[in-house]
Amino acid sequence: MDEELRVLTERLRAESAASGAPGAPAPYDRLVATADHDELAGVLTAPGHPLWARELAAFRLGVAGDRRAFESLVLLLNHRDPPRCASAAHALARLGDPRTARAAAALATNELRVAYALHPVRLLVELRAPEAVPALITTLRRRLRPHDPYRRVALACVEGLGTLGDDRAVPVLKEALAHPALAEAAVRALGRIPGQR
Repeated sequence: MDEELRVLTERLRAESAASGAPGAPAPYDRLVATADHDELAGVLTAPGHPLWARELAAFRLGVAGDRRAFESLVLLLNHRDPPRCASAAHALARLGDPRTARAAAALATNELRVAYALHPVRLLVELRAPEAVPALITTLRRRLRPHDPYRRVALACVEGLGTLGDDRAVPVLKEALAHPALAEAAVRALGRIPGQR
């Protein structure tokens, strides 16, 4: 079993047990075991399913490359619960939907939701899509304001820009050198960009 799936299923098993009535059928076990993508997609569209069931169905469809999971996974990518964001990012990276990078860039650059931008930023780096570098530059530049509380997002942008190695990031990475919490990572990121060593 894939490690990400193992972590997800353990977390959702506990959620399903906490939300279920004693003696009720085990919908969790059915969703974990089914190979029927239509059944999983039905969980995403039918009313009344709990969040854990929707997440499990979306994740399983996403890693299988079934694009019916896209909208649900994007919603989960922007969830307030970091484990849900992480599992959605993992599934979206494997989904192969051309809309994914654009959606992740929109979430990463949305200042109203910046507290939840960490996983969209990391997903953009993993995808290496054309949207990645501009979105990370925009997000990082905003995080360089005095007293910005989202240092983890800023650090993910710095590290991601280093991984992507695009010289368009050089100016904002040089700005990040002035921030003690980011300076070391910015030096490493600049060292990964051709011509900056």
